[in-house]
Amino acid sequence: MAKKEQLIADIMGAQQRLQHLFAYDRSDPLFSSHLTMSQLKILFLLSRHGNVSGGELARLLGVGLATLSGTIDRLVAQDLVVRTEDPQDRRVRRIGLTEAGDKLIAGIITAGAEKQHTLLSRLSADELTVVAEAMRLLVRAATNDAPPDANPPE
Repeated sequence: MAKKEQLIADIMGAQQRLQHLFAYDRSDPLFSSHLTMSQLKILFLLSRHGNVSGGELARLLGVGLATLSGTIDRLVAQDLVVRTEDPQDRRVRRIGLTEAGDKLIAGIITAGAEKQHTLLSRLSADELTVVAEAMRLLVRAATNDAPPDANPPE
């Protein structure tokens, strides 16, 4: 068991070093967006849950509707979210990402992909085969623990 724990520690250490090497590329779209933490949380929640009612979004954030309203107004003004009428209940406003909001979140999530591609291109075909198999194993293990609504792209 000690060997397995050492391997886990080695893998986690390597992953942490890679994260530090990629940190600059990953933080660039995040910092250039000039969004507050509350605004980012809203965008990430909408990315995960799709269009939701204002009340549902307030519950997900743990804030009141009044607090949420001003933040949503600012995101609407930046063309990152849109309010629409709920087709079942005209009193309810649904909030969803615009194309620009979706693109921003996708950019934050995938930031550093070019650097990762460059890094992977330096490996031989045999080395890439090992990395690809390791990634398949990790994705399979992570998928088993993922909540039902976590559907990463394949």
